[in-house]
Amino acid sequence: MLLYLFDWLAEDISFFNVFRYLTLRGILGVLTSLAICLAIGPMMIRRLNKYQIGQTVRTDGPESHLAKAGTPTMGGALILVAIAISTLLWSDLSNHYVWTVLLTTLSFGLIGWVDDYKKLVNKDPKGIGARNKFFWQSVVGLSAAIFLYVNASLPAETILIVPFFKSVAINMGPFFVVFTYLVVVGSSNAVNFTDGLDGLAVMPTVMVAGALGLFAYLTGNSNFSSYLSIPYIPGAGEVLIFTMAIVGAGLGFLWFNTYPAMVFMGDIGALALGAALGIVAVVVRQEIVLFIMGGIFVMETVSVIVQVVSYKLIGKRIFRMAPIHHHFELKGWPEPRVIVRFWIITFMLVLAGLATLKIR
Repeated sequence: MLLYLFDWLAEDISFFNVFRYLTLRGILGVLTSLAICLAIGPMMIRRLNKYQIGQTVRTDGPESHLAKAGTPTMGGALILVAIAISTLLWSDLSNHYVWTVLLTTLSFGLIGWVDDYKKLVNKDPKGIGARNKFFWQSVVGLSAAIFLYVNASLPAETILIVPFFKSVAINMGPFFVVFTYLVVVGSSNAVNFTDGLDGLAVMPTVMVAGALGLFAYLTGNSNFSSYLSIPYIPGAGEVLIFTMAIVGAGLGFLWFNTYPAMVFMGDIGALALGAALGIVAVVVRQEIVLFIMGGIFVMETVSVIVQVVSYKLIGKRIFRMAPIHHHFELKGWPEPRVIVRFWIITFMLVLAGLATLKIR
């Protein structure tokens, strides 16, 4: 939004040309979303407390979690507001990638909001129900996938890039729609599974979003993409603003969500942030790299699947409790230790993902 103002001012004052640079607008996007979270956060927490929109805790989980009952949740709304405002202020609103990633994220956030509202306000433990949730996730995920496929003007926008190999690229054709749907919906649910400890999901999201922002910047630059042997996609660089807004909003939310948390993000935040990572990875054609960098999210999801399948097939549980972060808690790890160790693992995986830029 502000880009149009600065372009107009630049006609008379050359200084305002500096705001055309993606790097500067990316930095401003981080600072804007961070400032919004820090400014609005305390007021939001007070409101959630006032209306008694608090967390319910499983009685079969770690005993240390019982003290968390009543902690305000649905704080993910703060993240989404900060991301939306920052993105709208600093990005080029004529770019269809910006609208795709933003609307997909907000739509998944709406699904999470309805689920949280039914659970916390209407006191319905089932929320909107697993089937309804999956249905609406599928509707949004497929809509985004079809939109990207229909509007793809270059083969590079729909190929599957295999990291570590310079010349391996698979032309997916119409299968791109199915693949994109699986990435977006799968990523959304994976982050939701991970969101079980204070700050556990938000910091890995910040790290992965920051790395995807770098991929977006490089993918949208013809010189860098050619040098690094990654596909050049005109306009994809503008997604950097969106990812930087996620970084700022995530750090701002972590200010209140760090152990012991003053607020939880709820499904409204977790489903939206997961979808955001998935749709950005699709835009910059780095879905497999997302799988690497988001290894913690993958591990959490696999632990749930393995636990359910094992119990149904042989009547035994592989883990003491799933998702796997609860398994480590029940083994005696203090919650902060689980959180920080998962952060460290994510940091190493993000570095591995970034290494694919040169190891080809």
